Amino acid sequence: MSTHNPGFATLAVHAGAQPDPATGARTTPIYQTTSFVFESADHAAALFGLQQFGNIYTRIMNPTQAVLEERVAALEGGAAALAVASGHAAQMLVFHTIMQPGDNFLAARKLYGGSINQFGHAFKNFGWEVRWADPADPASFESQIDERTKGIFIESLANPGGTFVDIAAIAEVAQRNGLPLIVDNTMASPYLLRPLEHGADIVVHSLTKFLGGHGNSMGGMIVDGGTFDWSQSGRYPMLSEPRPEYAGVELHKTFGNIAFAIACRVLGLRDLGPAISPFNAFMILTGIETLPLRMQRHCDNALAAATWLKAHEKVSWVSYSGLEDDPNHALQQQYAPKGSGAVFTFGLKGGYEAGKTFVEGLQMFSHLANIGDTRSLVIHPASTTHRQLSEEQQVAAGAGPDVVRLSIGIEDPADIIADLEQSLAKI
Repeated sequence: MSTHNPGFATLAVHAGAQPDPATGARTTPIYQTTSFVFESADHAAALFGLQQFGNIYTRIMNPTQAVLEERVAALEGGAAALAVASGHAAQMLVFHTIMQPGDNFLAARKLYGGSINQFGHAFKNFGWEVRWADPADPASFESQIDERTKGIFIESLANPGGTFVDIAAIAEVAQRNGLPLIVDNTMASPYLLRPLEHGADIVVHSLTKFLGGHGNSMGGMIVDGGTFDWSQSGRYPMLSEPRPEYAGVELHKTFGNIAFAIACRVLGLRDLGPAISPFNAFMILTGIETLPLRMQRHCDNALAAATWLKAHEKVSWVSYSGLEDDPNHALQQQYAPKGSGAVFTFGLKGGYEAGKTFVEGLQMFSHLANIGDTRSLVIHPASTTHRQLSEEQQVAAGAGPDVVRLSIGIEDPADIIADLEQSLAKI
């Protein structure tokens, strides 16, 4: 629609997709193939030399994957995107593209436990150092920056605490120091919040969560905002210097505002290999079509559940930004006025043992290590997702011993509250 800018719900259904040119199929087909036939020797050479876009091998790209990438890029307002096997794979490829051995990056302390573990342990094998900062204090990021710092990483809506981060304030720190700001937008989804509009340069997602939305397919996404200057001499050599793998091509000069997405694909995904399967790309595409409907229902149900829990005698506290007296409510209203998401935490007066009893007593809620499903989910982070951390680290991450995390689904709100009520009665 060349004379009209489509809305979010329309993009969620249509962005990137066209009827299949071979068959007329309306739904994007699953191109379940490993490789693609070249038109000629010259065509093959142009593809391998980055002189022409096209399909070579599904480890690098696939037509089903391409529709998914265009759709998420459109929803986030980005220039280009790259779909991969998981959210962790997305983070790995981002840092592989900007980091060299001996480099460091800054990360908010309040992150998903798996990210804390990946950054603090697995990344050491690449010679990359993480430096932790307080997301509520932008100065704690700036004070740790040195000549080997290559980026800043935050979550827009922190997991598991469900607290919003002042993206614009941290973006100012990143911009002053010539660093890209990388934002994990998994918990909010672009329906609630688009980090690129607040100064972020790169957005990552676990597509496994709200974008896919049905707990059936793994996937990750890197969205290139197209705003960062990668030509800084010597700082980001993967993008600014001639690449020997491609006969001296300089990616930033060649590809301009989509250079970062290209680099993640042809220097990271190609060689490290965490490709998304065509089937998973298809399943996530289908899930995205209902994203705006699901996210609003998630938010409405979560607010109802958090309000009910806050008044319960066995509950000591509830952390949900949608509550008007929550310390994070002002940031929620600033960044995501449509809602506060589906995930929040609360504490039980009985502490660690009460949390375990509560989790085991639920009947409709599923006890598992995921969020963003149509179904309501529960976990006790201190004994599961954040178990590898010390108690001090757990508390800093918002996952202390008394914390229970809920991911509220799209069921009838009365049924969600009834299940919470019968389980609390067992404590």
